Amino acid sequence: MSITQDKVVVVGAGLMGTGIAHAFASSGFTTVLVDSNAEAADRSLASVAKIMVDGVRLGKVDAAAAIAAKARLTTLADLAEAAEGAALLVETVTENLAVKKQVVSTAAPRMLPGALIATNTSALSVTEIATAVADPDRVVGMHFFNPVHKMKLVELVRGLATSDEAIAKSRQYCDAVGKTSIVVNEAPGLTTSRMSAMAGNEAMWMLQEGVATAEDIDTALRMGFNHPMGPLELGDLTGWDTRLSVLRYLHSTLGDKFRPCPLIVKMVASGRLGRKAGAGVYRYDDAGQRIAGSGLKASVL
Repeated sequence: MSITQDKVVVVGAGLMGTGIAHAFASSGFTTVLVDSNAEAADRSLASVAKIMVDGVRLGKVDAAAAIAAKARLTTLADLAEAAEGAALLVETVTENLAVKKQVVSTAAPRMLPGALIATNTSALSVTEIATAVADPDRVVGMHFFNPVHKMKLVELVRGLATSDEAIAKSRQYCDAVGKTSIVVNEAPGLTTSRMSAMAGNEAMWMLQEGVATAEDIDTALRMGFNHPMGPLELGDLTGWDTRLSVLRYLHSTLGDKFRPCPLIVKMVASGRLGRKAGAGVYRYDDAGQRIAGSGLKASVL
């Protein structure tokens, strides 16, 4: 039987959950997106529909395939109900260990025997999350990147108990949704989050110190290192609250080199969380487009 016959459950209708649900639904999987917030679930479905419409308009997606993919994606508020008969669960809830453990402990008994449980965490311990289930060998990190429909990489994270079979199965799922996977032994920040957190934090230190403008710092990384986005632009996209949570965890585990820049702390406290809040390092219009010349200046920090 084809792996695409498997039922996939994605928990959390934020940016990552939306992208992951789209990836599986558009690759042939029956996909259930779980979120207790009905408005968040509706926004997620609308976002998936827009990705599909844009794909058809650009000639990258067949219209019939887009319609079929949207039909394969449904939403539920109840995790226990959604998990019944699932072969794969991917949790993308907030970066809080207790919340993630609650999700996997609720879902695990209701899934198929031996079903794979994956966490999209970018910094927390897969080993600790796995303690919430009776058979931790089937728990693996499956770290996708935003925006999921454009980014090809998935980090597969091996916890202390993760089996070779779980890693192999994870690779099959990644292959099925058109992603390239790498295997990482569990470590704080994995590979990419650790490097990205360092770059973003250092960029904020430079902004705070007045080394260069926000626009010029981002341009330096885009044009000098061929990065698709600058570190401040990326922080606005990811959300500075999420970035601060990751930095605090890395600071506690890896030491002072990851001490969060005070500007990040100040921005989060003031609600300048990034694009989702309409303002971060830059300001955004109602359509989510960056307002030119709106970058924070050292003189006003």
